[in-house]
Parts: sequence; structure tokens; C-alpha cells
Amino acid sequence: MVVPGDDLAQQIHDTLVSNKITLQEGDIVCIAQKIVSKAEGQQIALADVEPSKQAIALAAETEKDPRMVELILQESTEVLRQRLGVLIVRHNLGLVGAHAGIDQSNIDHSGGEQALLLPKDPDKSAACIRDKLQSLAVCELGVIITDSHNRPWRMGTIGVAIGCAGIQVLDDHRGGEDVYGRELKVTLINRADALAAAATLEMGETTEKIPLVLIRGLPMHNGKQTAAQTAAMINRPLEEDLFR
Repeated sequence: MVVPGDDLAQQIHDTLVSNKITLQEGDIVCIAQKIVSKAEGQQIALADVEPSKQAIALAAETEKDPRMVELILQESTEVLRQRLGVLIVRHNLGLVGAHAGIDQSNIDHSGGEQALLLPKDPDKSAACIRDKLQSLAVCELGVIITDSHNRPWRMGTIGVAIGCAGIQVLDDHRGGEDVYGRELKVTLINRADALAAAATLEMGETTEKIPLVLIRGLPMHNGKQTAAQTAAMINRPLEEDLFR
């Protein structure tokens, strides 16, 4: 169980070594957001949260704990939708989803009710873990931080990438041609989310206790520049949001 201050890169490396797994050039390491948040001290005791008037009013409308609503408001730039038991918000990171990604599952509540926030900067977290892992493994790697996410009009959760380093996040085929020579106008492939979804299937989302998945054999990129590509690039710009 990960605790605040843990060196995740070192733990990952040591775990792989103990399981006789050697990182190879081009490997992509997928890490569950929960252990990143725990290591970075993003666990909050609800007893320490003082709800604002806005949080109290919104909690009454949605029948949620005012302290949880206060955390959701602090972690968000706007509330997009609300209904009984649910708040859909735009997170400070630009992600749109339920409850600002704040979770109460698989964390220790023995000292009172707790809540776990997303990492403050998941792309930076991914880059830091990648840098140390590469120095330990002496090879080039990719890192993805995954989280479970709901999507409009689709039932169930799916793994998505909230932090990335060293991989091609988006593969832009616009301007190319299909097999019949017709111009591709909208084909923008989200490689990061596709990999995160595959990794999450292996991790599980309940009691499996598998926060790490190694993807091997898929190129980290297709030859295009990837150094500046981050998960933040996945968020659709507000001016392109058709549902506002």
C-alpha cells in the first residue's frame, strides 16, 4: 500500500526486478492514478474540510456530503450539470467528469472519512517518474497515468490517460488519405486513452490491487516529435465544445 512520500519510480523498478522483469527500450509503463495521488499526499480528511455556503446549498440540492461538495468545488473551474447524487464539473486540469475525479474507494478510512484528489499536475508526475525510471533502467520509456472515467451517452467506466510522458499522445492523420485515396479530414487518433483503456482492463477497478501494467511491443510514437506531447493536449478546447 502506497503512502505519502513514497518514491514510486524506485518502487516500480524494485517490483519489476523482484519479479525478474527487465524494462526494455520502448516499454510503456501505465500507472494507476490512485497510487500517484497517495504518494503525492493528495488524501484529505473530511473532518478538516469547512464547507462554504455554496457547497452547503449545492449539497442540499444533490443530497451529497457538503464537505465532499466543497472539495469538488475547490478542484473545479465550473459546475456543468447537477442532479440527485451527481455533480458533473470541469476540473482545474481541464477534465470534464463526475465529482472532479475525487474518490473514496480503496483508501484507509480508519481515522475518519477520507477523500483522494487527483494529482496536482499528472503530466509533471508522469515526467518525473519517467526520468527516474529511465535512469534506473538505462533505456527510453513511456509513462501513462491512468484513471477511470465516465463518458456521455455510454454506460460504464473506461480507463483514460490523465498524465503522459515520452509517448505520442495524439496521432494526427488529417490531410492524409484513406485506402481509396479520399482525404482524411477528422481522423485524430487518441493513442494515450486507447493504451490507458487496455491497461485498465488488466488492472481492474475494484479489489485487484494491480496499479501497474507494462505495455511492450507497441511503438511509443510513429516517428513524429513526442517530447512536448502531454495528456493535457487531449482536452478539447472550450471554443470547440458544442455542448456549452
